[in-house]
Amino acid sequence: MNEQVVPDSEHRGLVARLPQLPRDLALLARFDRPIGWWLLFWPCVFAVWLAGAGAQWTLLGWLLLGAIAMRGAGCVYNDIVDADLDRQVARTASRPVASGRVSKKTAWVWLVALCGVGLVVLLQLRLAAQLVALGSLALVAAYPFMKRITWWPQAWLGMVFNWGLLVGWTELRWDNWEVLACLYAGCIAWVIGYDTIYALQDREDDAMVGIRSSALAMGARVQGGIAGFYAAAVGLWGLGFWLYRADALACLALLPVAGHLAWQAATLDPQDPANPLARFRSNRWAGALMAAACFVVGNAGA
Repeated sequence: MNEQVVPDSEHRGLVARLPQLPRDLALLARFDRPIGWWLLFWPCVFAVWLAGAGAQWTLLGWLLLGAIAMRGAGCVYNDIVDADLDRQVARTASRPVASGRVSKKTAWVWLVALCGVGLVVLLQLRLAAQLVALGSLALVAAYPFMKRITWWPQAWLGMVFNWGLLVGWTELRWDNWEVLACLYAGCIAWVIGYDTIYALQDREDDAMVGIRSSALAMGARVQGGIAGFYAAAVGLWGLGFWLYRADALACLALLPVAGHLAWQAATLDPQDPANPLARFRSNRWAGALMAAACFVVGNAGA
């Protein structure tokens, strides 16, 4: 593996074969780590499938493209803002902007190109959904600074990463806001849980350079804290389902994702460097199980 490809890349061979500049741009947008856009995309699916309008494959295709492009744009922006901090953390020191392989000017051009793809996706939505989507920009712009001012930047990330839930719902319907509020709050708790797991990889470096995180805030109680946030996520999702469809199906549909999250918390080993990354990545399956639950509850009897 080329030493410039970060250790947690999921496509080391493919990325390493690219010429230098395309490789660096791919790394900058995290195209080698698809878990990020999966986690951005799944809340979109939750909303679309719970809305009860069927599979909506065309809409989901556009939302997937938007998730890939805008997750990439968010990562580029984050790396521009965090370049000085990234140089001080072992896991992030080799990132293209932090290492100097890509200039900030080039990174900004790449950011604009990715946003252009996002704009194409935005234009496929109806006006109400477009306005909701644009409402996320302030949250996205502020996110890189949260780790400097709060011990809970993961909560802010939860608001950002689940915005697609609001967009997908608004695209298809304009009611049942209490259901949407419960799902959104539950998704925020889910993000706090899984991003705390991710932050376990950097606790020592973060403490030395002054980066704040929920993993540091929880300290020795981190495993119990993650379990608590996961429990809150399932409880809020369950309440949302019950408000949407008050029958046993609404509760039973959540059992697979609840079991998966319980497994994550029970088998998490903060002392094993490989364990937190594996548990974090497994949330692509947690998202798939939650999406299936939303489809069952949203379309049962349709």
